Amino acid sequence: MLDLILLLIDDMFFAAIPAVGFALVFNVPVKALKYCAILGALGHGLRTLLIHYDVPLVFATFFGASLIGFIGVHLSHRYLAHPKVFTVAAIIPMIPGVYAYKAMIAIVQIHHYGFSDPLFVDMIDYFIKTGFILGAIAFGLSLPGMLFYRQRPVV
Repeated sequence: MLDLILLLIDDMFFAAIPAVGFALVFNVPVKALKYCAILGALGHGLRTLLIHYDVPLVFATFFGASLIGFIGVHLSHRYLAHPKVFTVAAIIPMIPGVYAYKAMIAIVQIHHYGFSDPLFVDMIDYFIKTGFILGAIAFGLSLPGMLFYRQRPVV
C-alpha cells in the first residue's frame, strides 16, 4: 500500500510540471497556474491508479480526462473563466507521445530497411493505441460540456 501511495505522489508531482509548463506557453493567468497543476496531477494520478488496478489504458485515460473536464467546468463557474483555461494544459501529461513516436519510428524503419510483417504490425499497433488514447482524451474532456452546456430544442 505504501508503494502505491509513493507511486501516486511521484506520478502526480511529475504530471503537474508539464501541465504548468504548457499553461505558461498558453498564457494562462498566473492565478490559474496552480489549478492547472492540480488538475494535471489529479487526472494523471487517477489514470495511474486505475492502471494499477488493471483497468485498460484507454478507459483509465478516459476517466482521468473526464475528471479533469468536470473539475475544470466547476472551476470555470467559480472563477468566471473558460474551462479550457484549466483543462487544456492539464490534459497534456496524458498525451500518448511514446506510442506516436514508436509508430513513426516503425514507419522510418520500414522505409529504410524495407517492408517486414513485424514492423508493419508494430506500426499499426502503435497507431491504433495512439488513436484510441487520443479519442479517450477528447471524449473525456468533452463529456462535461455535453452534459452541462448542451442546448435542448424547445418543443
